[in-house]
Amino acid sequence: MLKAGADTLHVDVMDGHFVPNISFGIPAVRGVRKHTMNFEYSVDDDSNSNKKGAFLDCHLMVSHPQQWLQTFAEIGVQGFTFHYEALSSEAECIALLNDIQSRGIRSGIALKPKTSADVITDAIAEVADMILVMTVEPGFGGQKFMADMMPKVQELRRRYPNKLIQVDGGIDVNTIQTVADAGANVIVSGSGVFGAPSPADAIKAMRNVVADASAKWNQWWWIKSMIHPASKFDLHGLLYSISHTEYVCYVNPISLLITAQQLCILQFPR
Repeated sequence: MLKAGADTLHVDVMDGHFVPNISFGIPAVRGVRKHTMNFEYSVDDDSNSNKKGAFLDCHLMVSHPQQWLQTFAEIGVQGFTFHYEALSSEAECIALLNDIQSRGIRSGIALKPKTSADVITDAIAEVADMILVMTVEPGFGGQKFMADMMPKVQELRRRYPNKLIQVDGGIDVNTIQTVADAGANVIVSGSGVFGAPSPADAIKAMRNVVADASAKWNQWWWIKSMIHPASKFDLHGLLYSISHTEYVCYVNPISLLITAQQLCILQFPR
């Protein structure tokens, strides 16, 4: 999958308690990390670029996720996403997000389909690097995509225009346009890639759709900022988001260059 162009390896960790299924545990995650940490490969695309290592993104569908963090940090994972529903309060969520970040790991918080976007407060969003919106019920692969989750994605994108918003569940070449238009910029695709006739073609197609949609969302934010000049315009935050988007979320360097130039023109007129 890395040679086919995948930017990130997404590992679902299930404990049989928070969700009814059991999947990868600590030994499996440790084995994946050991195998991929120094893995050198060439991407089979137009760039033919050489890469080393893989970004390991772990989605913990477990109870008491704070008890797993130390071990996963020692393993060397780069992304640690837990479920809002697994903790009992906003304060606990904020504390765990801060703990994740303090270890140099990308912090993420996930929402089940029945959980409203309203639970993501500004205080939580401030310390969450990424928000994951589940587009299937967590616990099993191969489920049908839930299009009725798109208003949740749209609401989060409207409130947090420079945030990484991940979607997971039923994403393939047929549903990618819907999630990208809603504002998702980190895509998890399991069956949609592994079950495709050509995984490389599927990844490339989804990458291009998200790149085009992300450019539109960035333009929307710039226009909004110009209409409301008194609103806070976080130059550093937007540049961080764009550069992050290039690495994780399928925006190519040309788009990055163009958007950065346009940003400077808008922010610093003569």
